[in-house]
Amino acid sequence: MSTKLEKWIEAKRKYRLSDKHIQMARELGLNPDKFGKLDNHKQEPWKAPLKDFIEDTYLKHFKKPVPEIVRPIEQIIAEKKRKKDERKNRPAT
Repeated sequence: MSTKLEKWIEAKRKYRLSDKHIQMARELGLNPDKFGKLDNHKQEPWKAPLKDFIEDTYLKHFKKPVPEIVRPIEQIIAEKKRKKDERKNRPAT
């Protein structure tokens, strides 16, 4: 598994995000390492919670509230592994 996707899985668990929020953040190009700065720890009342921040930013950028197709990270990993195995087992020409 790539380290990029491992970071997203860790962020999903740590900040209790759904697959929808993770996909939206990935499409926006957000860095999962920086979620700690964006997350509201209830110490800064002017900040929106991380889920709301991602949804608002996604709506402003893409002009739609949610992605049309939501794919879990685990599905993306499985597809990449399947494609890699297909390429590896393909006969050389």
